[in-house]
Amino acid sequence: MTCETGSLNKVFIPFVVIALILTSSFSIRSGICKEIRDNKVLDEQVQIFLETHKGTWHDWNIPYSDGKVLYNLVLKNNYKKAVEIGTSTGLSAIWIAWALSKTGGKLITIEIDEDRYKQALANFKQAGLSEYIDARLADSHELVEKLQGPFDFVFSDADKDWSKNYFTALAPKLEVGGCFTAHNARNTGMKGIKEFLDYVKGLPNFKTTIDTTSSSGILISYKIAED
Repeated sequence: MTCETGSLNKVFIPFVVIALILTSSFSIRSGICKEIRDNKVLDEQVQIFLETHKGTWHDWNIPYSDGKVLYNLVLKNNYKKAVEIGTSTGLSAIWIAWALSKTGGKLITIEIDEDRYKQALANFKQAGLSEYIDARLADSHELVEKLQGPFDFVFSDADKDWSKNYFTALAPKLEVGGCFTAHNARNTGMKGIKEFLDYVKGLPNFKTTIDTTSSSGILISYKIAED
C-alpha cells in the first residue's frame, strides 16, 4: 500500500503543477482582457458624444440603433481587424471602433468625399476614438482590392450597386468565423441589392441572415468555411 500511494503521489504532483500553471495563465489572460475592456473614461467620453449628437446625423449615416447592432456583433465575437466601406461622417465607425477599443482591435474606414471625411476625423477625435481608427480618403472601388487581410469584420454601406464587388474582393480575406455585414438589406428596390443578396445567400461557406430590428435591414453573413 505504501509503495502504491507513493506512486500515486508521484503522478498526482505533476498534475497539480500543471493545473497551477494553467490557472495562472488563465488569470493573466483574464487580467489582460479586463484591462482592455474596462476603460471607463473612454466609455463615458463616447457615450457623452453619442448622446450629445443623437438625432443630428445626416449625410448617409446609419440610424443610431443600427450602430448598436454593429457594436454588439464586434464585441460578442471579439473581432479585432475590421473594415468599413463608406464612412460618411462617422457614426457607424464610432460604434464599431468603440467595440474594438474593448477587444484591442482597429478599424480601417474608407470615404470618398473629402468634406465628409474631414468631418468624420473631427468626430472621431471628439469621441476619443481616433487611435482605434485608420480613416482613409479614397475611392473604395480601387482601395478595397488593395487592402491586405486577413480581416474578421466588414461593414459595407457605400454604393449599393457595387456591393457584390466589395464582397467578392473581401470574402477571400475574411477569416473563418469572420462576419461580412451590409446596410440596406431590406431595400431590395435599390439597384444592386437583390443581386448581392441572392449571391451571398447562395454561398455554401457563408451563413447569412438579415437583422430585421433595423428598418433598413442589416445583412449578417458569417464565413463558416473556406471555399
